[in-house]
Amino acid sequence: MAPPLPDARHRLPTLRHWRDWQSLAYLVALPALAAWQWVHGFQVVLYALMLFLTLGIGVIHHNHVHLRMWRSRRMNRLTDFWITLLQGHPTFVFWPAHVANHHRHRHGPKDVARTYRFGGDTNHLWGYLLHPFQAVWVLVPVFVGWLARLHQHHRGAWRYCMAQYALWLVSWTVLLAIDWRKALLFVIVPQLHGLHWLLATNYLQHAHADGRKTPRKEAPSDTRGSQLNYARNFEGLVNPLLFNIGLHTAHHENPHAHWSELTHLHHTRYRAQVAPALNEGGLVPYMVRVFVLGTVWPRFRSRSLMPPDSPIA
Repeated sequence: MAPPLPDARHRLPTLRHWRDWQSLAYLVALPALAAWQWVHGFQVVLYALMLFLTLGIGVIHHNHVHLRMWRSRRMNRLTDFWITLLQGHPTFVFWPAHVANHHRHRHGPKDVARTYRFGGDTNHLWGYLLHPFQAVWVLVPVFVGWLARLHQHHRGAWRYCMAQYALWLVSWTVLLAIDWRKALLFVIVPQLHGLHWLLATNYLQHAHADGRKTPRKEAPSDTRGSQLNYARNFEGLVNPLLFNIGLHTAHHENPHAHWSELTHLHHTRYRAQVAPALNEGGLVPYMVRVFVLGTVWPRFRSRSLMPPDSPIA
């Protein structure tokens, strides 16, 4: 008698969490929209949707680093390369810049891309627009140093990172050679838009928050001096579309929790412990109030939670 066939669940790639079908939908929809417009021409609505999806790809990249999407190592590596193609930058950069730096130091004085490092403790439109360029300036040496250490101690990991760089550069070279105008419009500009947003999100989530790195055992019990006041949270309707990236305190405190769990964690554990000023409603109303109205009327501006006499304020 022939041996029984293996269970289909062991033959097919398996997601760690069923909600990541939303992530897969974004990973397929973005290149599909770009390809359709490459062939049929520019469409305003489809292009706007593409720009929104580039934000989602950045968050998917972020989530995939913290909690790998698949149970299969091969599928996780293929996803790394696919995100590299869609985002226009290697996925490995999240390890040295985000996990080993930002999550470790939580916007504190040792966080190399802390918002108050550049021009003081600000929160305004000009600071938001400039922050991605300032962050890149200080993060590139971090990437170079990390790659140098990999090359010295972990050659296999270094080759994996170099393969991501090669795939990205080859993709740009080929597309630009086919039609440089379409490549810029439908691929490179959306990728740069997504990368700018990805870096600028740090400013949205941390500008005017408390970056003093208060030790937990010394932190006061009231929310005005809470050790959780290092991040701002956004509770609006955009969150489910962008994988709950706005619930930033819950994510920092539970970096390996799946993004679908952050809503429950935010409301049951952290919301009441942070300063009320750091629990915002919608992202767009916040940006209009602080970055647009606040430019003209001071009463719409945010207030820093770091004391005036703080050496990092």
